[in-house]
Formats: sequence, C-alpha cells, structure tokens
Amino acid sequence: MAEQERMVEAILFATAEPVTTRELEARMPHGCDAAEALVYLRKRYEGRGVQVMKVGDAWAIRTAADLGFLMQKETVETRKLSRAAIETLAIIAYHQPVTRAEIEEIRGVSVSRGTVDQLLELEWIRFGRRKMTPGRPVTFVVTQSFLDHFGLENARDLPGLKELRAAGLLENRPPPGTLPGPETEAEDESGEGQSELFED
Repeated sequence: MAEQERMVEAILFATAEPVTTRELEARMPHGCDAAEALVYLRKRYEGRGVQVMKVGDAWAIRTAADLGFLMQKETVETRKLSRAAIETLAIIAYHQPVTRAEIEEIRGVSVSRGTVDQLLELEWIRFGRRKMTPGRPVTFVVTQSFLDHFGLENARDLPGLKELRAAGLLENRPPPGTLPGPETEAEDESGEGQSELFED
C-alpha cells in the first residue's frame, strides 16, 4: 500500500487537472486500489502546506486554504464577470440542473446568449441533461473546474445566504415579493456593479 500511495502521489503532483480514481487505477499496475491509497495519502498531508482534496468525483493536490495568500504574486490574470454573469452563475450553482427559462424567471430579466457563452468558455458551467418537459429544454450545471476554482468538494459546500450577502453578491437586490426596478440585461452586461466574488 505504501508503494501504491507513492504512485498516487506522483500522479497527482504531475497532473494540473483533478484525476478520478478510475483514471488513477488505469495508470497504476493491475490490482492496485487507488481509493484506499488516497485515504492514506490524504491523512499524510493533513496540516501540511499542500493538501489532497476531493474535487467533485476527482482528486487533486492543492495549496492549503489558509496559505493561499502566499500565491497571490503568482496570479497574473484577473477575470471580472458582469453582474448578469455572476447572478446567472449563482442561480445555476444553487438550482442545478436549471434551464434558461428557469434562470430568467428567477432573475426577472432575460439572459443574453453572451452571458451563457462566457460562462461556458470559462468552463464553469456545462450543458446538463434535457428536462423531460415539453420541448425537452437543455439544462445547465456547474463543472468540476468551477468546484476546483473555488476549492469546493461539491455544490453542497457553496456558501449560504449570509455569506453571499457579506461578499456583496446579494447587495442592492430588492427583497422577495417586491417589484423589480427598471434593470435590463444590457445594463448588467456593461459591467456596472461588478462583484469580485468570482474573480481570480
């Protein structure tokens, strides 16, 4: 098992993207148990500068969350999303699988093709299964890249309402039951009111 642990460690260190247990076992000699090796490896890295993290159904070695500030100088690219994109991403994350019509119903305004395309290009959302309703509309779900970017094991780890308000995502939004203001998608796309919650 110690040797299998070393093999898993080597693969995770050499791979930038998260790796599933099936992919690990495909690279390892026949009969190896990658899942068991991961259990031991994860314990070995507890409290260290890097940790073995589960990302969706895959695994990766990542910098410990409390040491992220040390990596700030390495971040050379920042991405800012418009308020429309942030709201659309949040709705997909919390309501997945969700259709475009459902997103528009929740937001109260139409969702432009550019907003969805931007999120697809970032690989933070992907197409899910079609709904078994008239027209068989396509749904959207968040991706493993989204979970990896925000250090989440799965969508259940997303922050609650209180944390979202503290981060400014729900700032200046009308309370439920009130009439929405004269907000339009065009205004959203202009970038006004951008939040830094979804920023590299």
